[in-house]
Amino acid sequence: MPASNDADQKAKVLIEALPYIQRFHGKTIVVKYGGNAMTDISLQEGFARDIVLLKLVGMNPVVVHGGGPQIGAILNRVGKQSEFIQGMRVTDEETLDVVEMVLGGLVNQDIVTYINKQGGHAVGLTGKDGNFIHARKLMLSNPTTGEEDIDIGQVGEVVRIEPEIINLLSSRNFIPVIAPLGVGEQGEAYNINADLVAGKLAITLQAEKLLLLTNTAGVLDKEGNVLTGLTAPRVQALIADGTISGGMLPKVACALDAVQNGVRTSHIIDGRVPHAVLLEVLTDEGIGTLIRGAAANRATS
Repeated sequence: MPASNDADQKAKVLIEALPYIQRFHGKTIVVKYGGNAMTDISLQEGFARDIVLLKLVGMNPVVVHGGGPQIGAILNRVGKQSEFIQGMRVTDEETLDVVEMVLGGLVNQDIVTYINKQGGHAVGLTGKDGNFIHARKLMLSNPTTGEEDIDIGQVGEVVRIEPEIINLLSSRNFIPVIAPLGVGEQGEAYNINADLVAGKLAITLQAEKLLLLTNTAGVLDKEGNVLTGLTAPRVQALIADGTISGGMLPKVACALDAVQNGVRTSHIIDGRVPHAVLLEVLTDEGIGTLIRGAAANRATS
């Protein structure tokens, strides 16, 4: 009896995924999770299923999450106004208490719970656990003087990441879920941009892929079309002519830094698309913007 069109389509989807499952078996995939995908329940559940499936077919997903909207909501609830300079949250001691509570507690454990409900074995961490994310104070450049003299409080940048705890968890079939908090030389906590943590972690782990989930379709040209298959020189040209600007600049810089330091490919994808992670990793077309490293270019040339 011939298969129905529906069954035949399902079989084609599985067959299309097979070479990607083979290619990425045993490889590390770092996923930065944030934006709308973290606030819509159906997208949260879909993301958790995607991550569990990647683990079950032999890949090693590592999740780094943000939590900006959730932090802002709690600050509003306690009567404190959020303040941003150059896109970075000003983090005084009171704000840091909220950041640690939201990132290391509420948001982190929500993601862990969703993944575990789908049959995964997720473990929540912050960079303070085992002091595995070493950080220092971030000073912003003053546009007027060019000097790095703008102090935004307990906001940090990554100095180095100790990968042992992540490697151990991945090797024991656990899925690490990481809140972007770092620790300084004196044990002080730092709030760190989640994209930056994901990029540095991907470099440290020499990941196959870095996926940055966003609230846009990817890097767009001046007509609004999604650009993909980008190389470092092409990205630099798009920045120079103003095509890449504003809030997309730090994400692209993070993705570019990753592929220039050993990560094969970076992807900026729309987290509002159901099962965005699976579509990017396991299908021919993928979604969003792909940025290639030199090793990936050699492999496809």
